[in-house]
Amino acid sequence: MFSLLNMFKVIAFLEGISYILLLFIATPMKHFADEPQYVKLLGMPHGILFMIYVVLAFVLKPDFNWNKKAFRGVLLASIIPFGTFFIERKYLKLAK
Repeated sequence: MFSLLNMFKVIAFLEGISYILLLFIATPMKHFADEPQYVKLLGMPHGILFMIYVVLAFVLKPDFNWNKKAFRGVLLASIIPFGTFFIERKYLKLAK
């Protein structure tokens, strides 16, 4: 069933995967193998997923009654490698 929560879970997963690929594969390839096309290939989709993640976090904040600390954690997770997977386990696993 389509819901904002399900969309947020999918976007969080994809954003996390794209960030890991960008940090641990594309960036080293750019700097150590002189192959910048991987950063170009992954950069735009990751940026779009990041923006959608942040917007959906703001939209879902009232539904989950996240306090300031929890909401900051949800937003901070988008810039920490593997952070979105942690958010899935901590805040979204028990959600409807």
